[in-house]
Amino acid sequence: MSAIDRIRVTVVYALAQHQWEVPVAVEAGASVQAAIDRSGLLEALPELRSRVLEVGIFHRRCSLDAQVRDGDLIEIYRPLQIDPKQARRLRAAAKDVRRRTPAGRP
Repeated sequence: MSAIDRIRVTVVYALAQHQWEVPVAVEAGASVQAAIDRSGLLEALPELRSRVLEVGIFHRRCSLDAQVRDGDLIEIYRPLQIDPKQARRLRAAAKDVRRRTPAGRP
Protein backbone atom coordinates (compact mmCIF):
# COMPACT_ATOMS: atom_id res chain seq x y z
CA MET A 1 0.00 0.00 0.00
CA SER A 2 1.46 3.36 -0.96
CA ALA A 3 1.46 6.52 1.13
CA ILE A 4 -1.19 7.94 -1.20
CA ASP A 5 -3.62 5.25 -0.04
CA ARG A 6 -3.30 6.36 3.60
CA ILE A 7 -4.98 9.30 5.31
CA ARG A 8 -4.38 10.99 8.67
CA VAL A 9 -7.16 11.40 11.24
CA THR A 10 -7.20 12.23 14.94
CA VAL A 11 -9.14 10.26 17.56
CA VAL A 12 -10.03 12.14 20.77
CA TYR A 13 -11.58 11.18 24.09
CA ALA A 14 -11.85 13.37 27.18
CA LEU A 15 -12.54 12.91 30.86
CA ALA A 16 -12.69 15.74 33.36
CA GLN A 17 -9.12 15.09 34.53
CA HIS A 18 -7.45 13.83 31.34
CA GLN A 19 -7.76 14.13 27.57
CA TRP A 20 -6.41 11.86 24.84
CA GLU A 21 -5.65 13.07 21.31
CA VAL A 22 -4.21 10.33 19.12
CA PRO A 23 -3.21 10.98 15.50
CA VAL A 24 -3.46 7.84 13.36
CA ALA A 25 -2.89 6.85 9.75
CA VAL A 26 -5.57 4.64 8.22
CA GLU A 27 -6.30 3.33 4.77
CA ALA A 28 -8.39 5.54 2.51
CA GLY A 29 -12.02 4.47 2.89
CA ALA A 30 -11.54 3.23 6.48
CA SER A 31 -14.39 3.39 8.97
CA VAL A 32 -14.58 5.31 12.24
CA GLN A 33 -14.32 1.96 14.05
CA ALA A 34 -11.08 1.13 12.21
CA ALA A 35 -9.57 4.49 13.20
CA ILE A 36 -10.56 4.00 16.84
CA ASP A 37 -9.09 0.48 16.80
CA ARG A 38 -5.85 1.82 15.30
CA SER A 39 -5.63 4.58 17.96
CA GLY A 40 -5.08 2.09 20.79
CA LEU A 41 -7.58 3.83 23.06
CA LEU A 42 -9.69 0.68 23.43
CA GLU A 43 -6.69 -1.16 24.88
CA ALA A 44 -5.60 1.76 27.07
CA LEU A 45 -9.11 2.45 28.42
CA PRO A 46 -10.99 -0.80 29.19
CA GLU A 47 -14.15 1.14 30.13
CA LEU A 48 -14.55 2.02 26.45
CA ARG A 49 -14.66 -1.66 25.47
CA SER A 50 -17.47 -2.41 27.91
CA ARG A 51 -20.03 -0.07 26.35
CA VAL A 52 -21.55 0.87 23.03
CA LEU A 53 -19.55 3.81 21.73
CA GLU A 54 -21.24 7.06 20.76
CA VAL A 55 -19.03 8.84 18.25
CA GLY A 56 -18.92 11.84 15.99
CA ILE A 57 -16.79 13.54 13.39
CA PHE A 58 -16.22 17.25 14.03
CA HIS A 59 -19.10 17.49 16.56
CA ARG A 60 -21.60 15.65 14.35
CA ARG A 61 -22.79 12.28 15.53
CA CYS A 62 -22.16 9.40 13.19
CA SER A 63 -22.11 5.62 13.21
CA LEU A 64 -19.04 3.48 13.75
CA ASP A 65 -19.18 2.34 10.14
CA ALA A 66 -19.08 5.90 8.72
CA GLN A 67 -16.20 6.49 6.33
CA VAL A 68 -13.46 8.88 7.46
CA ARG A 69 -11.71 11.46 5.32
CA ASP A 70 -8.25 12.95 5.56
CA GLY A 71 -7.97 15.38 8.47
CA ASP A 72 -11.15 14.22 10.28
CA LEU A 73 -11.42 14.65 14.04
CA ILE A 74 -13.12 11.56 15.46
CA GLU A 75 -14.66 12.13 18.88
CA ILE A 76 -15.64 9.42 21.35
CA TYR A 77 -18.42 10.78 23.55
CA ARG A 78 -18.88 10.05 27.25
CA PRO A 79 -22.28 9.05 28.58
CA LEU A 80 -24.19 11.91 30.19
CA GLN A 81 -23.93 12.05 33.98
CA ILE A 82 -27.30 13.78 34.24
CA ASP A 83 -30.08 14.67 31.82
CA PRO A 84 -29.48 18.26 30.59
CA LYS A 85 -33.07 19.26 31.35
CA GLN A 86 -32.77 17.95 34.90
CA ALA A 87 -29.44 19.79 35.35
CA ARG A 88 -31.10 23.05 34.30
CA ARG A 89 -33.98 22.49 36.73
CA LEU A 90 -31.50 21.91 39.57
CA ARG A 91 -29.54 25.08 38.73
CA ALA A 92 -32.77 27.11 38.57
CA ALA A 93 -33.95 25.72 41.90
CA ALA A 94 -30.60 26.55 43.54
CA LYS A 95 -30.74 30.09 42.13
CA ASP A 96 -34.29 30.50 43.45
CA VAL A 97 -33.19 29.41 46.96
CA ARG A 98 -30.34 31.95 46.92
CA ARG A 99 -32.78 34.73 46.01
CA ARG A 100 -35.07 33.86 48.91
CA THR A 101 -32.28 33.74 51.51
CA PRO A 102 -31.68 37.20 53.10
CA ALA A 103 -28.17 38.59 52.66
CA GLY A 104 -25.79 37.65 55.45
CA ARG A 105 -27.73 34.52 56.45
CA PRO A 106 -26.68 30.99 55.50
